[in-house]
Amino acid sequence: MPLKLIKLTEKYKDRLIEMLDEWRADQEKNHTNRSPWAVFKNDWHDFEKYLEELDVKAETERSVPDSVFFLLDEERDRLIGAVNIRHYLNERLLLDGGHIGDGIRPTERGKGYGTELVRLALTECKKLGIDRVLMVCDKDNPASAKTIIKNGGVLENEIVDSDGDIEQRYWIDLK
Repeated sequence: MPLKLIKLTEKYKDRLIEMLDEWRADQEKNHTNRSPWAVFKNDWHDFEKYLEELDVKAETERSVPDSVFFLLDEERDRLIGAVNIRHYLNERLLLDGGHIGDGIRPTERGKGYGTELVRLALTECKKLGIDRVLMVCDKDNPASAKTIIKNGGVLENEIVDSDGDIEQRYWIDLK
C-alpha cells in the first residue's frame, strides 16, 4: 500500500471536503463516533481558518499541543483517514484520551488502513520523543482495539468515562 502521512495543505482541500462530508453523513446516519475529534472541531468549508486551527499550538486548560496528519493513498490520490497526536498528556488525556486519536473514513474501513495509520503515527511519536504511547478506545469498538494490539498495545485497564462508557487503556512501548 503506497500510504503516507501528510500535513494538510490547499492542494488537498477538495479531497478533505469529500472525505469529511462522507464521514459526517455516516455519523448522522449510523451515530458513529467523531474520532479523531481534531478534524471535526472546526468548519472545513472555511478552509483557510480550518488549516490555521487544525493543530493546537499552545497548552490550554483543556488541550495540549498536538499535530494532525492525514493518511494519503498516493496511488489513488485519496485521503483515507486522519490522526491527531498529542505531544504529551495532561490529567484528562491520561485518563481517557491518550496520545493518539485516529480514524478511517467509512468506505475504507476493514481494509487494514487503521493498523497502518497507527504504525505511521507511532513513527511520528518517536520523532516527538514520546517513549510510551497511550491509546484509548471504547470497549465496544473491537476494530480499534485490534488495531492498537497489532501495533504492540498492551491493555493496562478499563475505566468508566464521564458518559458512563467503558474505555480500554493500552500502552505501546516505543523504546
